[in-house]
Amino acid sequence: MAYELPALPYGYDALEPYIDEETMRLHHDKHHNTYVTNLNVALEKHPEADPGNVDVLISELDTVPEDIRTAVRNNGGGHANHSMFWQMLAPNSGVGGDEDLGEDLAEAVTWGFGSLESLKEQLTAAAAPGALFGSGWAWLIVNPDRSLSIEATANQDSPLMEGKTPILGLDVWEHAYYLKYRNRRLEYINEFWNVVNWGEVARRYESGHS
Repeated sequence: MAYELPALPYGYDALEPYIDEETMRLHHDKHHNTYVTNLNVALEKHPEADPGNVDVLISELDTVPEDIRTAVRNNGGGHANHSMFWQMLAPNSGVGGDEDLGEDLAEAVTWGFGSLESLKEQLTAAAAPGALFGSGWAWLIVNPDRSLSIEATANQDSPLMEGKTPILGLDVWEHAYYLKYRNRRLEYINEFWNVVNWGEVARRYESGHS
């Protein structure tokens, strides 16, 4: 079955003023939809290569036929990353203390970073222009021992491609912020924290999967 563009779990204007309505419409309806379309076109050549789950698909890139592997990496990654990204956001959801994360995630944050504020600072630094050149993502990852780590990936690569489990992703492609923030990526990143759905991050941490 062909992959489909998931509906947003909130209105296009729900994340105002931090992420504007026009950006959300273009980001979701145009950019994400293009990844879905291109992924489906690539898989038409080798339908047997599709497990029916995009996370599984990009986790097993080595098994994808070579002639479509790059297209699946780029567009399957784009589809998987954005499908997760929409779930990571919610209106007026930014929190100020570890007590809002749930007991398990709060403990992991304290153990790994000292505080939620420190986690935000380190992920912000990983996503900043000086650290991540060009387009890409910054991720909070849960490791097999349940500890947390931060890393960045280029383009639409996902930690899933390396057997890792992301529980929070920050999109720093220009299409995610340029209409509102122009070249001020760091300003966009700082405002992003106001709309992070920490309940969803905690759910993913507790379930141990993306």
